[in-house]
Amino acid sequence: MELRLVASEPGLSRPERPAFYFDLFSPEAYLMAERVIVLLPAAEWIPVSATGLPHADMFDGFRCETDREAFFERVERAAVRRGLQPVRWPDPFPCDTVFAMRVATYARQIGRAVSFSLAAFRQAFAAGRDLSVQDNVLIAAAACEMHPNAVLKGAELRSVATALARATAQAGRLGVHDVPALSLPDGRVFHGDEALDGAAQALTA
Repeated sequence: MELRLVASEPGLSRPERPAFYFDLFSPEAYLMAERVIVLLPAAEWIPVSATGLPHADMFDGFRCETDREAFFERVERAAVRRGLQPVRWPDPFPCDTVFAMRVATYARQIGRAVSFSLAAFRQAFAAGRDLSVQDNVLIAAAACEMHPNAVLKGAELRSVATALARATAQAGRLGVHDVPALSLPDGRVFHGDEALDGAAQALTA
């Protein structure tokens, strides 16, 4: 668990409630998402682009195949321990989530960030579907009654791309340097799936 406390700075606006920052390519964000809805149901879900964060792990630099397999096994054990469906890895992993994250941003704008993002995470890591394929993203959108034509148009809007970039930049300024992360209104930022328990305890203390 890594905790950072970010000092106030001019123009820095923190969310008024806990905020969950995620990118749909991250299996650790998937694990955290499945518990955020239980432990912190009032949290705001904020999609951000991991490539725009200063120290994000993009899972493309394993030192060797043994390290890669150890990571996969750790995620799979965590899913089983929490009663989730067995992890099925999308091929390729990691996959390109540019389109999916624009849809997540559009979903946030229409009040469906949680339902869409959970459906997309489950498409990726419970069904093993590649989120760089538009049809797989549209399946997740359909699960929360987002019309495919509206989704496709929304993902192409310049305002949606701008909103995603702004959310990513704002997260970085708040001290979010990787996903998943959870920030509290008092400025504390918790990184990593295992940090969720500490964040929940800090919030209720």
